[in-house]
Order: sequence, then C-alpha cells, then structure tokens
Amino acid sequence: MATPMTIDLNTTLLANHDGDTESVGSSGSHRTTTSGGAYPVPGSPSTRQPCGQSARTPLLARTPSRTAGAGAALETRVYEYIARDPPFASMVQSIELAIEDGHLPKLITQGSSGSYFCSGGDSGGMLGVFKPKDEEPYGEFNPKWNKYLQRILCPCCFGRGCLVNNHGYLSEAGAYVVDEFFKLSVVPPTRVVLLSSASFHYSKVARLKAEAVDKVSGGFPDLGKHLHPGLPMKMGSLQTFVGGYKDATIVLRKIDWSRFSPALRESFQRQFERLVVLDYLIRNTDRGMDNWLIKIDEVDGVPTGIHVAAIDNGLAFPHKHPDDWRAYPYHWAYLPNAKTPFSQETANLLLPILSDDDRVETLVGRIFDIFTLDKSFSKGTFERQMAVMRGQMVNLREALRKRKSPLQLVQMPNAMVMIQHRVPQRGGSERTYRQVVAKRLPFFKNW
Repeated sequence: MATPMTIDLNTTLLANHDGDTESVGSSGSHRTTTSGGAYPVPGSPSTRQPCGQSARTPLLARTPSRTAGAGAALETRVYEYIARDPPFASMVQSIELAIEDGHLPKLITQGSSGSYFCSGGDSGGMLGVFKPKDEEPYGEFNPKWNKYLQRILCPCCFGRGCLVNNHGYLSEAGAYVVDEFFKLSVVPPTRVVLLSSASFHYSKVARLKAEAVDKVSGGFPDLGKHLHPGLPMKMGSLQTFVGGYKDATIVLRKIDWSRFSPALRESFQRQFERLVVLDYLIRNTDRGMDNWLIKIDEVDGVPTGIHVAAIDNGLAFPHKHPDDWRAYPYHWAYLPNAKTPFSQETANLLLPILSDDDRVETLVGRIFDIFTLDKSFSKGTFERQMAVMRGQMVNLREALRKRKSPLQLVQMPNAMVMIQHRVPQRGGSERTYRQVVAKRLPFFKNW
C-alpha cells in the first residue's frame, strides 16, 4: 500500500545550486593503495597483445579475447573503467602478477558467500578483498555449504526480497561511487574487476578444459597460440584492503573517550555522520557493528588520530524499502552518537549537492555506468533502485536543514521519488518527480 503524491521540483526535491563543495575538517584518508605509475588504457596500441600472449602479461593489459561479441565488449568496458584510476589499476596488476607467481587469493571463512583476500606477493602485503558475482549467496558457485542448505531447505528465510540477487558486487562498487561523489571518504576504493585464480570455485568442466588447453599448448605451441589458456575470468568487486582497523564493536566497547582530545572526539563524530549519510543514501540493509571499522593512531600511548572505514556494502541499493518480514535497521542508530544533531560542517558539505537536481542525476548516471556492467541489468529495476535513493535524499535534505539527528533521520517515513517524465529544453531538460510514501511496514520493525 502506498500513497502517491506529486511534489514540486524546486521546493521539495532538487532545487538548483552552482559549484562544487569540498570536504571540511576531514581527519585524513584511511585508504591504503598501491603506488605505481599510470596504467595504460586497455586496447590502446601500447597494450594490445597478439593471441599468443605471454603468461607474464598482466590480465588488465591483455586484449579481451576469452569471449566473443558482447562478452568481449563487456570485458573491454571493465578494463577501461579500471584504467581510469591509475593507483587502483596498479594494485590490480600487482594482484594479477602475484597470482601468476603462485600467491593465490585466500578464501575468507566468515560470511555467507565466497570472498577472498588478495595479496601482492611476498613483499606486496595484503592488497584487497575480491568478491566474485557467481560466489554470492545466490551464486552458482557459492562455496559456503551452510548457506546452500539454508537456501534449499528454508528458502523463506534466505535472501532479502528488496534486493536484486547476485548484485552484491555492484552494490559494493556503487557505494564507492556515492562515497566519492559526496566526498565522504569512508569507503575504501572499490571497483568491478575481472580476475582468475585456481583458488576460486569453478565447475569440474571448467577445470578439466583449462587442464586440457594447458597440455595442448605445451605439446603443440603453434596450436596453443590460438587457444585461450587458464580458467575463466570472474567478474566481481575488489575493495582496497585497509590495515590497522578493528570492528567498531570491539573498539567502542573498550574505548575511553577521556583519553581523546575534544578535536579527536569531534573528528570521530563527523566521520560517524558520513557513515550515516552513506548507509542512508544507499539504504544499506546490512550495517551491523562488525562491518564498519575504526582505527586509532597513537604516539607513546596518546591518541593522535581516529579513522572510520565502511566495508561490506554489498547488501544495499534495494528496489523497494523493506516491507516483508524484516526491517534491516541501521545498528549505529542505537549508539549515543546517533542522538547528536548533524553538524553545520556536514550540512555545508551535502546540501549544495542534494539541492541540485542536475548533480543528483549526474550521480545516477555514474551508478548506471557501473550497474550496466552486469549482463542481467534491468532498466526498470534500476529506476526503482534510484527512486529509493532519491527518496532517501529528500529525507536527508530535510534532516540537514532542520539539524535533526541521525536517529531522527531513520525515523522519518520511507519514500520513493520517481521521475515522471522528461521534457527536452534548450540547454537542459525539465524533470517532473512523483513521491510515493510507503505505508506497508515489515512485520519485525527492529530486526
């Protein structure tokens, strides 16, 4: 059940403002990236390789030739998308070379899907966490048997009806797009990549085929030049590993705030607000206290810095607000920090963007570019996902203007804002929006 309502573009949703905003008073970036020079765009003359590519050629620099037609075009899009971020591309290259040297990604035992720690080899340290699409909870090759049994024996208690199955890797990358766009600086760099490793889960047929190709290539090198060696590439999200952080549950249970200066306490509150903003905008349905991290810098036992990192963003961007059994609340809403009104600094950072319809639609376009990398992309589903996000923006804008607290923000009515139609205009376009306030609530409001 929902009540439709037409809203005024300029007064209720997205009024026009000019200029960009900069992050004020940030405590510094927590992100760790691999240094390196700019990585050439795949497909350029400097990176194009013949069919018989050397085993030492980084996968990012190879010509997408494992699949034909649309598949090759999709691989090219992924490679070019990665190459636009040279430090991230350098990290991916280090991981690929480490895999070829035998330093295979290691399966993470926690969680409900297949995810892997990826290193840079003997001296590279831990670089990232890779989450393949086909090893997600509903994926064909999910290695977690307990979740497989749960899905088979009790499907009514498995999955989340408001989310798109096997799109967790897109949600991870989309969260980083939102983080970058609003200059929140709480999500480690995360992008969609293609990786292949023997430690990933494949079918027996895929492994036998790879072994056969290797044998043929070894015995008949000329024939091997026309074959595609190795296991199939897996598409998934790769998130930069952040070192020195601990679960918020552990840190906040033991922390003694009297040891921290007022400036550090203020810094934590501002970063906490940015975590709130991120989760609220993407409607994260899985923000517990164990999947956001805190790092404390100390010198001689005295705290000198505090940093927040938002990881595990794979259960976000729903196509409707949760309205079945569970509400999937934000667990940070139970913290004392959630009762403090949003700061003027946070309002100054976000309101100019939230009040500009063109800039908001620019964000939608960037998320669209990521989500269309998936072969099962549905425009209708995407529009509903963005309608949820726009509804969250309406509430967030009102909360910031009235200096409400994060707790008051999450208590506001759920809404979806859809674009009714676009009328082309000279030099731009005029959009009409329709807001729908959700009336149906989940059975368990606090679970």
